[in-house]
Amino acid sequence: MTILVALMALPSSFSGVQALIFDLMGTCADWHTSIVSAMKGHPIPPPLVDSDLPALALEWRAGFFRAIIASFEAGEESPDIDIVHARLLDELLEARGVSPDSGWDSKRRADLVHAWHDQKPWPDSVEGLKRLKDHLMVVVLANGTTRLQLDIIRSSKLPFDALFSSQLLQATKPNKNIYLKALDLLALQPSQAAMVAAHAYDLRAAAELGMKTIYIQRTTEDLDEDMDKVKADVDLFVDGRDERGGLLKLAELWNT
Repeated sequence: MTILVALMALPSSFSGVQALIFDLMGTCADWHTSIVSAMKGHPIPPPLVDSDLPALALEWRAGFFRAIIASFEAGEESPDIDIVHARLLDELLEARGVSPDSGWDSKRRADLVHAWHDQKPWPDSVEGLKRLKDHLMVVVLANGTTRLQLDIIRSSKLPFDALFSSQLLQATKPNKNIYLKALDLLALQPSQAAMVAAHAYDLRAAAELGMKTIYIQRTTEDLDEDMDKVKADVDLFVDGRDERGGLLKLAELWNT
């Protein structure tokens, strides 16, 4: 049964949880604001205009998810996220009639790819994590490289205890092995950890292994998901669409 955050206390089913295992981009870091800001930091090449940039960023991210899922379904190793982002950006700009000789030349495109390493946190994330750390281990488990995770943590000041990348664990979400390897490193059984994400596919995979699941709803994530279906699929659903929700609300539940 899904529990919504309107309750005044954490459900008793979470009493044995010792660690929260977080997705990073979209769940804790506001990649969209960061990427759109980076795009606006360069003269916008025609035929693009300023109002095109938010949708362009969303399509860029959606392309990454498609590439990751295709890699998982093919049984391949997790691809280098910078290489994938560079290829996708070239494809998206070509489709919009932006040539490599435009204002966004190879150097500026490389700068935009690197912008994924420099992200802002959601307003609730830093303080929420600090409060949760009073009770639990808080770690990252996300697709991508370890260097990407380190750069995001340094730029966003997100206070995690440990970082587990798909590169490090040699498996890609939603492959069950990536969750099992993280649990093994933490010396925990699945029931002793909760996966926290703004992506339903991630939580559905974790739930199959017996992990608790916490969904953080964000304005930029899972735009094609039916939220009623998501609520039915997870153990705890937290609205993170305003600055007092999200991880702050989750920490409030753990403190009651």
